Amino acid sequence: MRALITGITGFTGSHLAEFLLKQGVEVYGTRRIRSPLEHIRGILGDIHLVECELRDAFSVHEMLHTVQPDYIFHLAAQSFVPTSWNSPTDTLTNNVISQVNLMESIRRLDKNVRMQIACSSEEYGLVLPEESPIQETNPLRPLSTYAVSKVAQDFLGYQYFRSYGLHIIRTRAFNHEGPRRGEVFVLSNFAKQIAEMEMQLREPVLHVGNLQAKRDFTDVRDVVRAYWFALEKGEPGEVYNIGTGLSWTIQECVDKLLKLTDLNVEVKVDPTRLRPSDVELLMAGFDKLSTRTGWRPTIPLEQTVQDTLDYWRHKLRAERTTGERPYD
Repeated sequence: MRALITGITGFTGSHLAEFLLKQGVEVYGTRRIRSPLEHIRGILGDIHLVECELRDAFSVHEMLHTVQPDYIFHLAAQSFVPTSWNSPTDTLTNNVISQVNLMESIRRLDKNVRMQIACSSEEYGLVLPEESPIQETNPLRPLSTYAVSKVAQDFLGYQYFRSYGLHIIRTRAFNHEGPRRGEVFVLSNFAKQIAEMEMQLREPVLHVGNLQAKRDFTDVRDVVRAYWFALEKGEPGEVYNIGTGLSWTIQECVDKLLKLTDLNVEVKVDPTRLRPSDVELLMAGFDKLSTRTGWRPTIPLEQTVQDTLDYWRHKLRAERTTGERPYD
């Protein structure tokens, strides 16, 4: 079996590549010239990288014609919500046009390909208290351009299934964290700050945003298993939530991190970290995925937090030792 991962060099893509290799799958991945290889350095000898600009229809068509995948995991996207406030046009272009190019190429090549589209819980946006845990049937009330772009990806997947019979599975993953998470994302950012404090690279002040927002955090290693289960066993055209069914305030996550260090840390709200509008509550109802595929999360948040902090400790120590970024 041959699988193509768009966004293989990213956080989730790298974990998915490792998981698929363990299943005996032949793994291909798209990258751009400027894509960093840090996350996949350890598996470069086991995967096949293909240069492709997903926003260019010809480039996508040639890539798919060459790779001939059985499965496509479409993860590539502009995935940082705050960036979508500053670059709404770029976010929409990256996330929507790239996917259309992929689906159009599959349709024109007339290949029997299974495709998973990595959508997002951000699509639900404004969630009323009585609507938790959130089911796939919940109204979509997106509160950011990123969320709107994901709604478009989601519904385009459904449209191409209905119109052309493409085997498409849509997944709405709730917040996922773990080792290698980009430093701009909430738990990883806090973990990096603490690791820097331990190395005396910054003062013991943790800069945070909205501490009252509640999120359903799933370990990335559980999420990539869910992607595989969904594409293997999910019903074409359907959408599946991925989460734990638990909800934690950001304050509770900060508390878990601070228990892992001996430092006396001051927590300080930074107004620049507050969003124009924020989703206050996200908690997944994942019964649909579990019933269909048997998937359930297995890694507790405490382990995710510990592994993320240890990742930054190791990374910063390596940078200090070598004087450079260890994986670039």
